[in-house]
Amino acid sequence: MTSISRRSFLAVAAASGAAALSNTVSAQEKPSVSEKFKDYPAGAKSAAKYPALPEPLPDLSLTETFSLGKSPLNEGSCITACHWGIVRPQVRGGKMVALHPFEYDYAPSPNINGLCNLPYSASRIHYPMVRESYLKDGPASREKRGTDRWVRVSWDQALDLVSNEMKRIYADFGPSAMFGRSYGWMSSGKVNAAINLQQRLLNLCGGFIQTTNSYSTAAIGRILPYVVGMSDPTSTSWDNVLKNSKRVVLWGADPLVTDDIDWVTTLHNAAGYFRALKDSGIKTISINPIATDTAEYLNSEWIAPIPGTDCALMLGMIHELEKTGKCDHNFINKYTSGWKEFNAYVMGKTDGIEKTPAWASKVTGVPESRIKSLAHELQENRTMIMMGWGIQRIQYGEQPHWMGFALASALGQIGLPGGGIGTNYQYSSGGSPAAYGPFVGGVPASVEPVLPYNKAWKGSKVIPVARFVDCFLHPGKTIDFNGTKVTYPEVKMVMWAGGNPFAHQPSTNQLLEAWKIPETVVVTDTCWTATARHADIVLPAATQFEHNDITNIGTYSNDGIVAMQQAIEPQYESKPDYWIFSKLAKRMGCGDQFTEGRSEMDWIKFIYEQSRKFGAQMGVKLPSFENFWKKGYFLYDVRPQERDYVAFANFRKDPKRNSLGTESGLIQIYSPKIASYGYKSCLGHPSYLEPTEGLNTPNKKYPLAYMACKSRYRMHSQLDGTSSHDFANILKREPIWINPENAKSLGIEDGDIVLVKNDRGALLAGAYVTDRIRKDTVVVHHGAWYEPVKMTDGTLLDIHGNSNTLTMDIPTSDLACGNVASSGLVSVTKYTGKLSEIKVWDQPETVNQ
Repeated sequence: MTSISRRSFLAVAAASGAAALSNTVSAQEKPSVSEKFKDYPAGAKSAAKYPALPEPLPDLSLTETFSLGKSPLNEGSCITACHWGIVRPQVRGGKMVALHPFEYDYAPSPNINGLCNLPYSASRIHYPMVRESYLKDGPASREKRGTDRWVRVSWDQALDLVSNEMKRIYADFGPSAMFGRSYGWMSSGKVNAAINLQQRLLNLCGGFIQTTNSYSTAAIGRILPYVVGMSDPTSTSWDNVLKNSKRVVLWGADPLVTDDIDWVTTLHNAAGYFRALKDSGIKTISINPIATDTAEYLNSEWIAPIPGTDCALMLGMIHELEKTGKCDHNFINKYTSGWKEFNAYVMGKTDGIEKTPAWASKVTGVPESRIKSLAHELQENRTMIMMGWGIQRIQYGEQPHWMGFALASALGQIGLPGGGIGTNYQYSSGGSPAAYGPFVGGVPASVEPVLPYNKAWKGSKVIPVARFVDCFLHPGKTIDFNGTKVTYPEVKMVMWAGGNPFAHQPSTNQLLEAWKIPETVVVTDTCWTATARHADIVLPAATQFEHNDITNIGTYSNDGIVAMQQAIEPQYESKPDYWIFSKLAKRMGCGDQFTEGRSEMDWIKFIYEQSRKFGAQMGVKLPSFENFWKKGYFLYDVRPQERDYVAFANFRKDPKRNSLGTESGLIQIYSPKIASYGYKSCLGHPSYLEPTEGLNTPNKKYPLAYMACKSRYRMHSQLDGTSSHDFANILKREPIWINPENAKSLGIEDGDIVLVKNDRGALLAGAYVTDRIRKDTVVVHHGAWYEPVKMTDGTLLDIHGNSNTLTMDIPTSDLACGNVASSGLVSVTKYTGKLSEIKVWDQPETVNQ
C-alpha cells in the first residue's frame, strides 16, 4: 500500500483491532477534499457528515472454520456487500478473521462482527438434511415437524427427494398446490437472490401461488396509491431539509436503527445526514411510545401517545387548526379532494364525536395543551413530518399515513422546500438524493412455463402474503381484499428460500399448527432457523462471503455498483443458491432454460454489461468488466436537481399538468372508490378506529400495551444465530422494555426473567427497566428465534422471546390485509419456574442413516 486516505485509514483501523493494520498517517499526509473523494464525487457535495472519529469495533470472537486446508500465512482481502453495507473481508488460512468497512461508509454497522461470525456460527446448516420420519414415511409424518431427529444425506439424494416431490405435486395437483416463498430479506446479490431463483424455477415448472404486499409496508403500500397515486413517493432530499426545515417530526420512526440496513447494500448516507441534523440547530420532535435511539441521539422532544392512537392525535391537531383559522384552505381547495366529507367527520357531524384536542387527549394520553401548541408550532414553522412504518403494522394500519397527508395538507406545506411529509426517511437511507447512473438488473424470476403440468388452477393465483397461514388453515375460503375477492387455494407443498416466517408471521403458535398441513416443506437457508427446524428437507446455502455476485448500492440513493467477491470457500457442504436451483432445474427437465447456458460468473458479467450499456445511453461511462471487478466498485455522481429535490414541488406548481394518479388527480382526503367498497374497517376518509386490543379497550383482559419494534442488533431474525445476540440478551433471553413504575408495581427488577403472555401464547424475556418507554407499555424487539417448549399443562412456552408469539394474526383491514405485528395486550409477571436451556442456536439432534 503506497498511500491511504485519512478516511480509508480510520475506517480500516476502527474495524481491525489488529497489529497488522497499524499503519499511521501523519497530519502532513492528509489528502485534500478532491483527492479524498476522487472516486466518490457525490460525497464531496453532500451535506451529510462523516464522523470525526469512528468508534472502535469490539474484538472478534469467532468459532473455528471447518476448512483446514490453508496455511495460516495464506492471507488476502477482497470486497463484498451485504444488507449492512460494503465490507472488505480479511482472510487468513482460509478463514475470515475481520471485516473492514468500505472507505466511503458514513457509519459502519455495529453488527459487522456478527456478520464476520456468520459463516462459522453454531447455527450454520452443515449438510443436506432430511427428517428421520420423512425418510421412512414421507408426508404422513408431517405432525413430527419440529420434534423429529435429522439425517444427513448426500446432495444427490436430497435433490432427488425434492425434485421427485415437486414432480408429484405438479402432476397430481398442479401449480395451485405449490407455495414458493421467501421473506426476511434474501442475499443482497442479484445472481444468488434465493427468492428470485426459486420462483424462476417454479415458474418454469408451471407456476405457483404468488403473494402480494410485504410485511414491511402492506398497509401504507395499499392506501397511498389512493391518496397520492403512488405507493412509495420519493421524499424531499436531506440536503434540502437541512437548508430549509425549522422543525423535523419523527413520527413513529427510528431511522438510526432501521437505516442501518438496505434492501441491496448501503453507504449509510442517512447517518451522515443525522449528524448534520444534530449540528444544524433544527428542532426535532419524536412522537412515539418509546424514546427511540434516534431521539436519544438528537436530544429530541419526546411526545409519547398511547400505542395505536396516532390518528386521534392528528385529528385533534387538525381540529385545532380549523377552529383557530390556521388551516390552510388555499392549499386544501387547490390541491386536495374530499376535504368537505373529512371535515364533517373531524367536527363530529357524521358520528357525533367532535375530534377536539380535549377528546384527542383522552384517547392518546397526550396533554391537551401540547396537542394545541404542537399544531400551531408546526404551522408556524417550516416542518418536515417523517413518518415511519411501524405505525401501519397495526390494526387499521391504513389510517395513520392517510391521516398524515390530511394533517400535512392542513398545514399547507406539501411541495415547499423543507416542508410537507415523507414516508421513507427511515428505510434504506430514504431522502438521500438519487445519484445518476444505471440500476443493476438480476436473474429474471418472471418466465413462461416450459413443463407440461396442465392441472386446472384452483382458487386465486395471488394472495396477500400475511394471510398465508389463513390460507393453509382454510383452503377454499374467500376474503375481501382491496375491492376484490380472493379465494384461497389448497397448499400441498411449500418451498421456502432464505427467510424465516417463524419470526415475521404474527401469532407464531398458530403458524406452528398451520405449518403441519402441507404434505412437504423444503427450506433452503444458511442457518438452523425455526423455519428450517420445522421443514422436511433442508438444503444448506452459502453465505454472501462464499460465492461471487454483484449488486447496486442504495435502494433510493443508487450510489453505484459493487462487486461481491468470494472471500472464503463454502463451509462444510453448503452451496450457492444458483448452484442449488440449477441442479434442481436440471432434474426437473428445465435446466437449460433455467441457466440459459450461463454460469454464476457469466450471469454477473451479463448483468454488468447490461448496466454498462444502459449507462452509455445515459451518458455515464462504466469501466470494462475486468477493470470494475479488479477495483470492486464504481460510484455515481448526484445531479444538482436531485440534490435539491422537493417532493410534490411540480404538483404544487401546476396540479393540472402534474396531476397525481388518484381519482381526482389531487391529494385524495376522501376517496369515493374506497367508500364504495363498504368496508367498516376502512372508511372513505382517514379515521380513528379503536383497536380490538389497546389501553383504551373497555374491560380489557390484559393490562399492558405490547409493541414489537425493530432491533438494532438484527435484520428481522438474521444474525440472531451469531455473536450479535450477545450484545443485548439477558440470560440468553430477548429483553423486554418496561417502565419503572410498572416494574415496581409488579415486583420486577432489572435483569429478572419475566413471563409475558396473552391468549395467543407465552414467552420468557429478560426485564430491562427503563424510563425510555411510556407507562403501561412494553416492548419486545422483533426477530429473536422462536424456541417453543411444551409445559406440563400442554401449553407452549417460547423460552427465547420471539415477539410474534404474542401478536394478532388478523388483517389490518379488508383493504390491505396487511400484518398486525406491533399492537396488542399482554400481562407481565416475574418468572419463578425452572429456566430451560436455550438450544435454538445449536445444531438439532441428528441420527446416522
